[in-house]
Amino acid sequence: MYKKVDTNLNFVQREKEVEKFWDDNNIFEKSIDSRKKGESYVFYDGPPTANGKPHIGHVLTRAIKDMIPRYRAMKGYQVPRKAGWDTHGLPVELEVEKMLGLDGKEQIEEYGLEPFIKKCKESVWKYKGMWEDFSGTVGFWADMENPYVTYDNNFIESEWWALKQIYDKGLLYKG
Repeated sequence: MYKKVDTNLNFVQREKEVEKFWDDNNIFEKSIDSRKKGESYVFYDGPPTANGKPHIGHVLTRAIKDMIPRYRAMKGYQVPRKAGWDTHGLPVELEVEKMLGLDGKEQIEEYGLEPFIKKCKESVWKYKGMWEDFSGTVGFWADMENPYVTYDNNFIESEWWALKQIYDKGLLYKG
């Protein structure tokens, strides 16, 4: 009835075969397309900063954050999973400061804000490929081809719009 399980399994090889099967057969895309008529369920994952390497702690967070969309998809919901990249903030600035040998606001201004911002935008893609490989290896499915990018002006404007809605409703302190 069942095939005998080989006791000399190469788990790494089996993992690669499963990943290849998923890719070759567009399993992620099919999982999205098969539920097009389902009620929509949106889950926004806080995106990683691509200028830092993924590490073992990210396995846990990726797995936990992936459980919710998978559960909802199994319940019949249409669950688009848009990848994202956190491309701004202090970690990015500090890495670029270190790379350029700068220390603080005055030296950044002396270097020039526009060239500094350009270097920051370049640096955030340093480990993008590693993150994509890592995500595939842990079975984290997301649309990596069309991610949201937090330094994109459309993203920034949408954040300002959302904050304005909250402010206008009196939910933010107007001190």
